[in-house]
Amino acid sequence: MKIGVIGAGRLGLCFALLLEKAGYDVIVSDCRSNYVSSLNVRNLNTSEPLVADLLAVASNFEATTNNIEVIKQCDVIYTFVATPSSEDGSYDVSAVWKVIEDIQSCEFSLEGKSFVVGCTTNPGDCEMFQTQLNPYGVDVYYNPEFIAQGSIIKDLEHADMVLIGGSGKHLEDIIDIYNGIQVTAPNIFTMSTKSAEIVKLAVNCFLTTKISYANMVGEVMTLSGMEDEIDVALQAIGSDTRVGNKYLKYGYGYGGPCLPRDNRAFAACAEKLGIEFNLGSTIDNFNDEHAKFVKDYFIRANKDKFPFLFESIAYKKGTDILTESQQYRLCLDLLDEGYEVYVEEDMVHDICDDRIKFSKPPEEIFKIKL
Repeated sequence: MKIGVIGAGRLGLCFALLLEKAGYDVIVSDCRSNYVSSLNVRNLNTSEPLVADLLAVASNFEATTNNIEVIKQCDVIYTFVATPSSEDGSYDVSAVWKVIEDIQSCEFSLEGKSFVVGCTTNPGDCEMFQTQLNPYGVDVYYNPEFIAQGSIIKDLEHADMVLIGGSGKHLEDIIDIYNGIQVTAPNIFTMSTKSAEIVKLAVNCFLTTKISYANMVGEVMTLSGMEDEIDVALQAIGSDTRVGNKYLKYGYGYGGPCLPRDNRAFAACAEKLGIEFNLGSTIDNFNDEHAKFVKDYFIRANKDKFPFLFESIAYKKGTDILTESQQYRLCLDLLDEGYEVYVEEDMVHDICDDRIKFSKPPEEIFKIKL
């Protein structure tokens, strides 16, 4: 079976390369012509682990700028196009609609093909996609991934859960895909597309809640003069199997390109449904206040007003992503307070505030550690 992937960004490319590794013929499309050329000559400059290695040995993989060619060649067509956040927190799925327009413009038969949405959408979006594609005989599925930048390949191969919304001719084929790409046995849940869209947001909203709960406990212990025992206290709480230790650590608030946006999207969904006591909004507000708490804590701790030293300011060490990075926010806050700031890891050197120093720090510094 040949599988198509429309939108070969970080996630789309990783997914496509794992499909190829599992034995599928794969064709991807992307609007960036230079990027497509790099993929076809197997020479891609990327910081995402394992991608360059998989691309270098991919023999049944090709790239194009033509979405129609992907649709024509494949019966199962994934899309991982960008769905940025709207002002109200919901996802802007206009790029997915453009792919659907491409599907509708095809002059060949589409009967029996499946369109699998892998990017995050709002609850109910895939039902609308299905309504538009029903006349063409195309089934729509929702199949999002639970990954983090900087470990996408690993996360796809070891996913705790595979979520598939929808039904139709290729459901078993989609399930088989995960039997092929996962190193661990896939734990697969099938349901309607709308339920799957809710689950995707709800999982990440729960994670933001758990991170925020741990940070609240840490704040209480810090203000109680017990900050040296935060870790052991949280380990004790997490040892209760009803709680669990994953994501139960004191530190920065949640950040990056995924968790904050999913949390706000879930909050937007709840608000539209009339839920008055909206947990997503509460958690988002706490995350903002926690960033201020962390800033004040380090300013108080640095009584000698030494320059501050960060090991990394990316949202996750080892990545070049500053999107909603709490470390970067703290860095900027300290700069705004008049402190000198040095950073050890220079992966974000070219994209961050030019007040930040990547040179050798002075001997007397205050190292940021949470």
